[in-house]
Amino acid sequence: MAEETRNRIKDIRLDEKSVVRRNPDVEHERAVAIFDLLEDNAFELTSGQSGPYCVVLRLEEDRLILDVADEQERPLTSIALSVKPFRRIIKDYFSVCESYFEAIKTASPSRIEAIDMGRRGLHNEGSDMLRDRLEEKVAIDFDTARRLFTLLCVLHIRG
Repeated sequence: MAEETRNRIKDIRLDEKSVVRRNPDVEHERAVAIFDLLEDNAFELTSGQSGPYCVVLRLEEDRLILDVADEQERPLTSIALSVKPFRRIIKDYFSVCESYFEAIKTASPSRIEAIDMGRRGLHNEGSDMLRDRLEEKVAIDFDTARRLFTLLCVLHIRG
């Protein structure tokens, strides 16, 4: 099996038990993040357990849990991260996203671009933090971290 095929996520799901139905824009963001992640990602457990991997993301109290299984969905590990360090970034990201969606209705192109740059900056900051906090357990590239951060944000939406 080629190395690039082994060190990747083959399937990813969000644990939806505590989440109510989301609006179509959020569902679209979730679907795009999952599609893009599955198309191109780099994910490797530092323990040496090889993939490809099946991952379930869930929130439990104040933790993000990544349940990682092998290709046959046999559990390999669960990785828990406190979400407290992400709260400010997620809150700011949601606020800027709201401004962006309002701006695209009436604002000038330069105003929309400025808001979008801020949105991308916050997204990058969250992605870097996620990658840094996972580095002892999982090696991921920046694009994978970005898509995982999007899914972390989706898990934080309640309604």
